[in-house]
Amino acid sequence: MARLAQTAGLTDVQQEILATVRDFVDKEIIPVATELEHRDEYPQAIVDGLKELGLFGLMIPEEYGGLGESLLTYALCVEEIARGWMSVSGIINTHFIVAYMLKQHGTQEQKDHFLPRMAAGDIRGAFSMSEPALGSDVSAITSKAVKDGEEYVLTGQKMWLTNGGTSSLVAVLVRSDEGHPEGTAPHRSMTTFLVEKEPGFGEVRPGLTIPGKIDKMGYKGVDTTELIMDGLRVPADRVLGGATGRGFYQMMDGVEVGRVNVAARGCGVAQRAFELGVSYAQQRHTFGKPIAQHQAIQFKLAEMATKVEAAHAMMVNAARKKDSGERNDLEAGMAKYLASEYCKEVVEDAFRIHGGYGFSKEYEIERLYREAPMLLIGEGTAEIQKMIIGRRLLEEYRFQG
Repeated sequence: MARLAQTAGLTDVQQEILATVRDFVDKEIIPVATELEHRDEYPQAIVDGLKELGLFGLMIPEEYGGLGESLLTYALCVEEIARGWMSVSGIINTHFIVAYMLKQHGTQEQKDHFLPRMAAGDIRGAFSMSEPALGSDVSAITSKAVKDGEEYVLTGQKMWLTNGGTSSLVAVLVRSDEGHPEGTAPHRSMTTFLVEKEPGFGEVRPGLTIPGKIDKMGYKGVDTTELIMDGLRVPADRVLGGATGRGFYQMMDGVEVGRVNVAARGCGVAQRAFELGVSYAQQRHTFGKPIAQHQAIQFKLAEMATKVEAAHAMMVNAARKKDSGERNDLEAGMAKYLASEYCKEVVEDAFRIHGGYGFSKEYEIERLYREAPMLLIGEGTAEIQKMIIGRRLLEEYRFQG
């Protein structure tokens, strides 16, 4: 077991879970990841294995059939999975966010209906905030829900939906003006709807279309899609929490834990890049000795390892803060920002260590080099994280003059 990125204070159960996941990653993911990624093939066998391990219900309470584990346990598992192949961690993450939102904000009927099947992996979750024109400006959402008797009619186009094709439950954020007079702040007139659908592409239920996969530079295997609603009718009892106008806060709560997840993904990819770099440096010879014995390479390895350690420590701190019940948007923002930036840098350094071979698709580092940039964008860009961090710091260090 590697010495980097160890976590102190874990229980025996946590250590056992992590050992099981690590073994699964080493045996079932790493050997096939690059081949599947190059084919942009959904890793069905891997997903089935994760289902058997119970990872789809890792944080779902035991009363609903889950394992009832902490955010820290989940984040450490994600770190291990991303070390094998980041796309697989994305399949888990969106499902986890929807399950978390249901656990925290759902009605009892919604929890009873969805959570047991989500814990078993029979229902796969996805969530949808973004739209083609809004970027990070969530307040600019134009998708709408209009009340019609005991139903709502949803219309609009959503974008960047991870698991859009393979999911069977989507948490969709739209604008709902019902009960919110003109002039209401945009974030107070948004509602999250729980939309059930058939997996697949095309018209997956009346009024709902998943056009197909978006072709991406990296982050392949997992399906990223659009979602088009044209007269989609959703029962009123599928409003998350049972009341309109709470959607923005529900989504932000989900994104907050999602940022810990993205930080964990960055840590996992960075760890794998370091492993590849330090291994190659000891095998490649120049000027009569392994390049690992050249001071320039040792400096690079030292910087890479330090960044892996720092990112891991911040990710663990953010997860533990959330598990304690405290507000963690500052810590989550810092962890996501640092881990994604450091991941990019560690991957690039490992790429440089590989020299020309790093540019070859035969070497794993080529895949990591295309995957790392997604982490700079997912769950909020670096600029968004710095804005959150800056605002929170001004709250904590308000000038008393």
